[in-house]
Amino acid sequence: MAERVLPDEDVEEITAEAVAPPWLTILHNCECHTFEQVVKQLQKAIACSEAEGWEIAWQVHNTGKAVVKIGAEAECVRVGNILASIGLVVTVVQS
Repeated sequence: MAERVLPDEDVEEITAEAVAPPWLTILHNCECHTFEQVVKQLQKAIACSEAEGWEIAWQVHNTGKAVVKIGAEAECVRVGNILASIGLVVTVVQS
């Protein structure tokens, strides 16, 4: 008969926790700001380089929108508020 092995008392039990889906901050094209204004605000909001800001701005211009942040709700709202502070059109949604 096989010997039964019990776990040591100091072994932690791992439990699965539900993780909320990430949130998205989406910047929409509004035709009301210059590329320079959008790039500058993106640099403030998501700490991107100027080149990355230009890439995102062109994506928004050409496709109508771009996801600029994926993360926790509070962080996505923070980014959205920075972008919206100059009148950019932003939505924050759960994915």
